[in-house]
Amino acid sequence: MEQEDYLVREIEKIGMLLRGILNSLMHRNENLAITVVNPFEETKEMLRDEINFELDKFVSLDESSAKEYLLQFSGMNIVNLELMADVLFQCRIITPSENSRSLLEKALQLYELCNTEDKTFSRSREDKMNEIKKALQ
Repeated sequence: MEQEDYLVREIEKIGMLLRGILNSLMHRNENLAITVVNPFEETKEMLRDEINFELDKFVSLDESSAKEYLLQFSGMNIVNLELMADVLFQCRIITPSENSRSLLEKALQLYELCNTEDKTFSRSREDKMNEIKKALQ
C-alpha cells in the first residue's frame, strides 16, 4: 500500500512540474527588455532540481537509452510522457536553431512511445507528430 501511495505521489509530482513548465513556456510574457533568464535554461534547472531529470543528457541519448532513462523515474506514466513531449515541443521555439531539431526529434520519439504504450487514440498527439515530421523535413 505504501509503495502504491509513493508511486501516485511521484506521478502527481512529475505531472504538476511538467504542467507548470508547459504553462510557463506557453504563456510567457515576451518583453525582451525584462526577460533576462533563458526560459530553456530555467526549464532544465527545474527538471534537474525537482525530479533529478537531466534534459541535456536525455536529448543526447539514442531511442533505447532514452527509454531506459525514462524508466528510472517511477512517475513517468503515459500522461507525463506526453507532457514531457509537449515541453520539448514548446522548448524548440525558445532554443537556438541547432538545438531545436534534436528537441523535435526527441519529442517525436516520446509521442511515438505514448502511441505504442497507450491503448487510446489521440488526435491531438497525432497532429503534433505530423507537425513535427513536417518541421523535420
